[in-house]
Amino acid sequence: MCGIIGVIDRHRELMDGSTIRNALAVMDERGSGEGSGYVAYGIYPDYADLFAFHLFYDTLGQPKTQVEELLENWGMIEHDEEIPTCEQPGMRKVHIPWRYFFRPNRKLMLHSSTPDDDIVTRVVMEINTTIPGALVFSSGKNLGVFKASGWPREVADFYRIQDYEGYIWLAHNRYPTNTSGWWGGAHPFNLLNWSVVHNGEITSYGTNKRYIESFGYRCSMFTDTEVVAYLMDLLVRQHHLPLNLAVRALAPPFWDEIDRMDGHEQELNRAIRLIYGSAMMNGPFAIIVALEDSIVGFSDRIKLRPLVAGTHEDRLYISSEEAAIRTMEPAIQDIFMPEAGEPVIGRVIA
Repeated sequence: MCGIIGVIDRHRELMDGSTIRNALAVMDERGSGEGSGYVAYGIYPDYADLFAFHLFYDTLGQPKTQVEELLENWGMIEHDEEIPTCEQPGMRKVHIPWRYFFRPNRKLMLHSSTPDDDIVTRVVMEINTTIPGALVFSSGKNLGVFKASGWPREVADFYRIQDYEGYIWLAHNRYPTNTSGWWGGAHPFNLLNWSVVHNGEITSYGTNKRYIESFGYRCSMFTDTEVVAYLMDLLVRQHHLPLNLAVRALAPPFWDEIDRMDGHEQELNRAIRLIYGSAMMNGPFAIIVALEDSIVGFSDRIKLRPLVAGTHEDRLYISSEEAAIRTMEPAIQDIFMPEAGEPVIGRVIA
């Protein structure tokens, strides 16, 4: 039922949040008013070399003190502040959104090839599993997630989304099924520069969760979508798979399709299925993933959830519904339906 939409400008031209706010609201019937959210890339140019931590605090007492002590143990807080919000009649503010701009001390991870990322990942996991009353929901560079329990327009206006400008945007309108609606369970889900919005149900969540936690990730947000962000980080950043092969690992061809392939193609797909069998996701789903230089949309292997894409000039749009794309860009002409399991990838050029 959920509504998803994403857009990337290949030349990093900035878009404010007003159009994606309106596009997500077109899909109100895909939500229940229990969770909506947005993520934008390029919104913090003055702190572009720092990691932007967005947190929910239940109170500003002990949880905040513990978080700041942990951050200072692993690096330096360059700036922090409450995220500006504007109260909405239909929303209840149950958490305090806060942001930190953080510089890791890479000397603390001398034997890592990606020390900054490893420190941030460790800090996020530790906060979310050991500090009651604090939750990190965004931790990348020059990007920010903004989410809460509410309808798309309410959440957008609560965070004043129109005041932010980004060259990549994702947005999500949630219809909770297996878990209750709450602020942390709203999409997008994020780790480092990975952000994910998802429509559907990942029935292999138990297997995927055990697999990803064997690499040190810890799932704490009580939803199947969280694991997708961690899987993408593992496969691409740590295992160095190209984006299209990472998607192939998550949504691979069926075995009978592989048996009909020839030569190298068959060998490659067989190897991916054997090596990453526990990362493979089952169930009906459509997913959009963003990184700092790209977005990718893909569905399950028989496309049990809708996914449509379109291009106009320098922009690629991916969504649950064509109407949402046309709301963002009424002049769009090139609309197409991706094949089941096949990724649609947009990358920045400059």
